[in-house]
Amino acid sequence: MTKQNVVVSDAEAEIMNMAISVAVSNSSIFTAVAEKPPVGPPGCISISRKRFLNLKNLDSINGAERINSWVDSMRASSPTHLKSSSFLKEDQSSWILQHPSALDMFEQIIDASKGKQIVMFMDYDGTLSPIVEDPDRAFMSDAMRKTVKKVARCFPTAIVSGRCRDKVYKFVRLAELYYAGSHGMDIKGPAKGSKYKKGSQGVLCQPASEFLPMIDEVYKLLVEKTKSTPGAKVENNKFCLSVHFRCVDEKKWSELALQVRSVLKEYPKLRLTQGRKVLEIRPTIKWDKGKALEFLLESLGYANCTDVFPVYIGDDRTDEDAFKILRERGQGFGILVSKTPKETTATYSLQEPAEVMDFLQRLVEWKRQSIRAHSML
Repeated sequence: MTKQNVVVSDAEAEIMNMAISVAVSNSSIFTAVAEKPPVGPPGCISISRKRFLNLKNLDSINGAERINSWVDSMRASSPTHLKSSSFLKEDQSSWILQHPSALDMFEQIIDASKGKQIVMFMDYDGTLSPIVEDPDRAFMSDAMRKTVKKVARCFPTAIVSGRCRDKVYKFVRLAELYYAGSHGMDIKGPAKGSKYKKGSQGVLCQPASEFLPMIDEVYKLLVEKTKSTPGAKVENNKFCLSVHFRCVDEKKWSELALQVRSVLKEYPKLRLTQGRKVLEIRPTIKWDKGKALEFLLESLGYANCTDVFPVYIGDDRTDEDAFKILRERGQGFGILVSKTPKETTATYSLQEPAEVMDFLQRLVEWKRQSIRAHSML
């Protein structure tokens, strides 16, 4: 595969001079304003400034209100506080009608993919492995690993995770996959065993390399700041940081929010987003799991093809960027992994990793039957 050129337009001057006004409401502290993407040189992938939260501009807002809004957002993302979101009061059966089970709709999905190349994209935590209290123990079952290995033999397959790419690889241990770590900011092709690989199998894309020293610096500061909060865990995912609060007493969430803010207010080049029981700190570039999906499709030669069928399976808020891209492309489907109704742009749903494995096994069996039928013609 030819290594792509990636540029960050006006990264130094533009980001430093940006002024973003943030309106904090009761809904979420993560609301921000969209920026126009800059134009890069021909032949390059141009990465614009990402929507982000300028924490310094929050100084004019009452401190208690600011932190309360932050904690409200933390509650809304927590599976144990489902009633805190008005959307989740929607009738379960009504939601299932809008996002039916991918298992129940398997034949319809296959019919839609006929004559097209299926490309598989999957999140890791909560999709291929269960959500656990200790993120270092999010192990994949042997049965799931065997299933994913079979999937990769049938289709180009990528793991797209907020985790550090090396850490995800240690969990999965399959050299034939594409790995996109740090929300797609660190992408590497298969080391072996994939008939879809092209060219060099080294690192394909690292659009946020210039941020590495800053990420390491903030990591050390956050570890020091949060060590007084029992249960808090700061994870260095190379190009982004995760502050896990799954094991933090809810009474301590405000304290944790203050600690994180006290560090980030000095780093306007970093932005804050949120996942399931985790605060994510990322560089302010326009790059996410949706961009990673597009990059991988282009790298595989499917950028402008009408005969490609991407399937993205994920459980987290950050996976919505990929679901949205599939909607915009009008190709393939997004599948949300969730036991409860959530606002999503995914087309279908699965309840848990066990159902994900069932879906993948059925996909492999369908492919094998198709190959056998074709060979008999």
